[in-house]
Amino acid sequence: MSLGLNLGLLGFFKYYNFFVDNFILAFASVGIELQASTLSIILPVGISFYTFQTLSYTIDVYRGKLKPTKDWVAFFAYVSFFPQLVAGPIERASNLLPQFEVKRKFEYAQAADGMRQILWGFFKKMVIADNCGLIVDQVFAQPEAYPASTLAIAAILFAFQIYGDFSGYSDIAIGTARLFGFRLMQNFAYPYFSRDIAEFWRRWHISLSTWFRDYLYIPLGGSRVSRPKVIRNTFIIFLVSGFWHGANWTFIVWGALHACYFLPLLLRHRNRRHLDIIAANRTWPSWKELIALLWTFGLTTLAWIFFRAASVQDAWNYLTQIADPSLLQSPGFRKDLLILTPLLFVLIAIEWLQRQAPHGLVLDSQPWWIRWSAYALVFSLIFLFGVTKQTSFIYFQF
Repeated sequence: MSLGLNLGLLGFFKYYNFFVDNFILAFASVGIELQASTLSIILPVGISFYTFQTLSYTIDVYRGKLKPTKDWVAFFAYVSFFPQLVAGPIERASNLLPQFEVKRKFEYAQAADGMRQILWGFFKKMVIADNCGLIVDQVFAQPEAYPASTLAIAAILFAFQIYGDFSGYSDIAIGTARLFGFRLMQNFAYPYFSRDIAEFWRRWHISLSTWFRDYLYIPLGGSRVSRPKVIRNTFIIFLVSGFWHGANWTFIVWGALHACYFLPLLLRHRNRRHLDIIAANRTWPSWKELIALLWTFGLTTLAWIFFRAASVQDAWNYLTQIADPSLLQSPGFRKDLLILTPLLFVLIAIEWLQRQAPHGLVLDSQPWWIRWSAYALVFSLIFLFGVTKQTSFIYFQF
């Protein structure tokens, strides 16, 4: 009953029109015209996130991994905890629910670190994501008006936009929770420093990827079944992950692309080669690591084009336009890129130096003047370059 109710509400609000439209198109393709109307459904903000949290509680109680709580206030607070209610991280009941059932006290060190993480989240959202979005929105709205070089740069900028937008929100949510004495799980672990797609998915949207792993992939048999079933399980988890993001074929193609990227690693048992941090205890990566990092980033950027496009046809047209001799032309938006490039360099440099820390401003081991210089720098960049017009978070639509 719990699964049916939760998934039923999610399916109705998020996928009803998608299925009706495609049902009509399927019959139209064989010459049968159906008269059916869609509904003007308003999607409740964050429904995908708190639905999965509720399912996590139900499944863990059913499996005997968690005792059912008798505290109704704690349960509903767990489901509707405001910092991460609308865009995650998707918390597990076993981690967050017990924190509501015990007395908490204010801890200065925890709250101070929470403030640092909030500051870093604002930088990634307002400075990186929103400035990238100004260019990305213009180019994706009229890709035919720009040379291939501009299209390629816009695709790269969207990779940074969606990372800054979503990981920035996660940092703000995690930092805010820490002000109240709660510890939420890390949702991003510098995913663009990954050396293959398997490592990327261990570092990108961790709360969702581990949710699908524990509640879908492993119950299907995971990788400990026959090869055909391994292929089936891999495609199921990535296609469902894509469909979770939205009722559009673009997300399904995005998921299928990642399944195709991931499957060769899994079948050759190379999907767990990179469990450590890139260039651990070294300042710079090796040439081999750098090439692997850039190759992985290129594959994810290619897939992001489908994620961003309005339709599969639009994404395909975008890709064909990139494969054009104008790829060697000077790109547009030179003034904007002149400002944005140093800001991206600041993001990459700080995250590279902090790649073993939970977020970019963990500076406890540094002298006070270094710490406060870093805080002042980030705050100044937000004040000077933060986009002030109202811009929603990308993941609010999911």
